[in-house]
Amino acid sequence: MHHQLFYKRLVKFYDLIYANKNYEREARFVRDLVLKYKKSKGRDLLEVACGTGRYLQYLRRWFQCFGVDKNPMMLKISRLNAPNVPTEQADMITLKLNKKFDAIVCLFSSIGYVKNYANLEKTIRNFARHLKPGGVVIIEPWISKGKFIVGSPHLETFSGKDLKIARASVAKRRGDISIIDFHFLIAERGKTVGHFADRHELGMFDKNKVLKIMQHAGLKAKTVQSHFKSKRGLYVGVNPVRELARGIRLRARMGELHSAPPRRDGAFSNGVKK
Repeated sequence: MHHQLFYKRLVKFYDLIYANKNYEREARFVRDLVLKYKKSKGRDLLEVACGTGRYLQYLRRWFQCFGVDKNPMMLKISRLNAPNVPTEQADMITLKLNKKFDAIVCLFSSIGYVKNYANLEKTIRNFARHLKPGGVVIIEPWISKGKFIVGSPHLETFSGKDLKIARASVAKRRGDISIIDFHFLIAERGKTVGHFADRHELGMFDKNKVLKIMQHAGLKAKTVQSHFKSKRGLYVGVNPVRELARGIRLRARMGELHSAPPRRDGAFSNGVKK
């Protein structure tokens, strides 16, 4: 069985399978969250695991966007859906960009692909390192263990004039890993019906553990309800502005020292002798 074929050989069908997903509505909700929680003044936004760029297509209206994804074929489509938005091939687990952002978003449950807590810690530390003071990170989680139903069947379809697609799966589990074996039937005009099997493995993480990992990375973390179709809520983490505030206080203090007259006892106003 192939792994993540949907993001490679079958990538041209990706947006068709999710044709009913309201990316614009979800992007507006993300925009509102960013504006509510971020304390930095800029509007630089990084989307991690940006996929085919459907969120970037709308987020670019309000932010200066940049996208990363580990799959080059997804990025190829992203550049068509969101032209003029720069992208780069990168894995969130090893993310290292020479730039910091006012907002980082990781949506559509892509965080599940890190699979285990060790990789999750690395990923969230990477997010924190790429945030400006006062910046915000927003993460849409994958299904938690308590809500994952082993054996549940799922079906998505697309029906066009010259193309029909059916994607069926039955949920499996191995410890903290959810296993989704997708089976695609693809019927294109004039071609033999194609059958493709494609395995996806995603880690299921405990909410409280995720919040602790975010806090250990230096973020003020919480969960919020979302208007997303998945109804899994969102993690919100804010990079405290204490570094910024400390810098402002230090600059103000230095200004005081330079402007203060010497005291009569021969000491500067900070108590240091001449």
